[in-house]
Amino acid sequence: MDQREAGGRAGDVGVVELRVHGVSAIGPAELLDRPHVRQVAGDHRGGFYRPGPEFHEGGEADGVTLEAYRWNNLPAGNAVRTLSMVILLPFMLINLAIWMRPAAAGSDPVIKALCRLLALTLTGMYVLSIVGIALDVIAWKCMSSPECLAGRSWLSWLGGRPAGLRLAVLALVPVAAIALVWRITARPALPAHVPRAANQPLPTHRLTAVGRWDNEPLVGRLRSIHVAAAFATLDLSLLGARAAQGLSIGTVALAATSGLLLIMCVVLLCTPPLTTPTERRLDRLVRVLRTIALGLTVLVWLHILTSSASWPERNGLPGYELTVVGLFIGQAVLLVVLGVALFSHRDRQPHVAFSLRLGALAASVAAINLALTFSAELVYRVSDILNRGAPTAQASISSPPHACIWAILGFSLAVLVTLAVAGVESLATRPGRIRAASAIVARDFPNAPTDATPRLRQVRRTMARARFTEKLVPLAVLYTCLAGIGIAAVTLGLLPTPPSELIQRYVGLPAGFVNFAIGAGSYLIAALFLGLIIGGIFAYRTPGFRRYVGVLWDLGTFWPRAAHPFAPPCYAERAVPELTCRITHLVDSGNTVVLTGHSHGSALLAATVLQLPPRVTDRIALLTHGSPLRRLYGRLFPAYVSDEVIHEIANRVDWRWVNLWRDTDPIGGRVFPPQQPDAAPGTFDRTPSVDRRLRDPRDVTAAPGDIFPPPINGHSPCEADRVFDEVVRDLAGRLQ
Repeated sequence: MDQREAGGRAGDVGVVELRVHGVSAIGPAELLDRPHVRQVAGDHRGGFYRPGPEFHEGGEADGVTLEAYRWNNLPAGNAVRTLSMVILLPFMLINLAIWMRPAAAGSDPVIKALCRLLALTLTGMYVLSIVGIALDVIAWKCMSSPECLAGRSWLSWLGGRPAGLRLAVLALVPVAAIALVWRITARPALPAHVPRAANQPLPTHRLTAVGRWDNEPLVGRLRSIHVAAAFATLDLSLLGARAAQGLSIGTVALAATSGLLLIMCVVLLCTPPLTTPTERRLDRLVRVLRTIALGLTVLVWLHILTSSASWPERNGLPGYELTVVGLFIGQAVLLVVLGVALFSHRDRQPHVAFSLRLGALAASVAAINLALTFSAELVYRVSDILNRGAPTAQASISSPPHACIWAILGFSLAVLVTLAVAGVESLATRPGRIRAASAIVARDFPNAPTDATPRLRQVRRTMARARFTEKLVPLAVLYTCLAGIGIAAVTLGLLPTPPSELIQRYVGLPAGFVNFAIGAGSYLIAALFLGLIIGGIFAYRTPGFRRYVGVLWDLGTFWPRAAHPFAPPCYAERAVPELTCRITHLVDSGNTVVLTGHSHGSALLAATVLQLPPRVTDRIALLTHGSPLRRLYGRLFPAYVSDEVIHEIANRVDWRWVNLWRDTDPIGGRVFPPQQPDAAPGTFDRTPSVDRRLRDPRDVTAAPGDIFPPPINGHSPCEADRVFDEVVRDLAGRLQ
């Protein structure tokens, strides 16, 4: 019999401890604390492991069978995929916006539609950025200049050719860019042979949508709509340049058809049946729309290629800069409408801070600003290379559009001001955070010897840094405001005056200094882009680095693609059904199961518990540690992780739930708020039994036989802590 098949059965009736790791890229051997493990279910990307058969106890510890679920290969990948994820980062942020909206209310459909329309504008921005490089800077400006083509054989072969031929050849670059994001984001969350739950009833709690709701129909429809809109945007860019040669019946007809396609895409995104899994007629409609867009692009390409008359070649691609600024104006209008909808929203959770109710707006502004900055930097950097060292910020052979220069300047100022305020905030709040940490340290180590003073100081600093997490929300709000102003400033790109001259005229700063600032900002953005790539690669190869960088990526890819289809695939859509199937199998085999989840693993288990039927939840218990459920998810996603949902999770497992947390942890924390001394007894009397604080470190002096004191664990897993084993035994006993 196959070893994996044999290991897949639970065996004798007993207790199984199923461990789900967090963002740390550890292997199953480290997770189980056993040198040899074997896979009993799943595949190489996500699987279940148990200790090897050489352990005569069968992998049991104190009568509990150990099992681990490893999912960190689901969002991870090789260097090429990491690079693609960096490109898709703005799409991931705009997809988060639709999940960060407040709790359900009458304006909910409006907020969803606005988020999806903003996501569509990001696709248009992506296409226009490639158009700006390939068609505006290279095909139109550089190839019409002998100085730019001199010594560049890879470009000069098209120099002197008709403008229509140059545009047609270089138009293949944005076509390839659209095909690239279409291809790398088309991977489904679940294998094709896995049955999907398309006809399940609407869940009571929204968090149940992660894993239970079949998201593939919606993603497929969104993908077809965005692909159609992307090709329509490319078509309009080409036809706008062709119109400079003179209007013809063919040009007008193709432009009208492309505009009608864009309008159809906008209408479909605002259609309520878009999210209905069983609406097959809509599937056929969006596929037809995509096919028409592809065919129309071929016709436009032939129309541009066969244009033999001379084109009036001016400073830039005709209509391009006006299109870019028009897109920014449309985004600004949508952001204002979204802000009004969120501002007028009456949240059912009055204790939620007002700034947290604007999470959808903040994520949208951050996504647009990041996409705008990356696009402007690409255009600016290519122009800088083609200029052979000439000042790119000034009008030259292949100068970028003024809108791109304003975008770089706005982003740089927003980042620098936010960092400066963050430094001031850190210094201003440090005394208060130190005082709070000192009180905790004094309570934990009242009899510390004098020689432990340096260690006590280190523990206080660690706790103070961990408390700075609560100060990040105001900084995010500040950055959102500054980025919004930067997006609005891009409209100044319509003015013919270069940014440096305009600032010198009205602000008084020398043009040379402004050009230097623009160049420095460009290098800052390039460094940021390169840092994201390097950070993404190291995050999946260095466990310590991933603990701090991977948390942001895993937070973003936890949520299904509901706004932008080019966002990275959601790993929870694979992990939650897999966990649900495995836990149900273990319980049906006669076992009781203690679920233990660290960090984001606790979020996966929370969504899984809400999927399980009562016959399964009656035989499971839950242990979370380093959990960001309340501290991150509850703050950022109030509509999906609310007090009501957390209480429902506890009720599902009959309050067999323990959450371990540390004051030194900057990510995890309590799952229930501290009980007020004057609170009247009632429904929430059992909440204090869930959260258990761990003293960290265990001591500030070295143990006998050691010269180093115990480490400060912070956000590290708790499996090695003695309390962890005690809680597992306690929960296992409560299940008997």
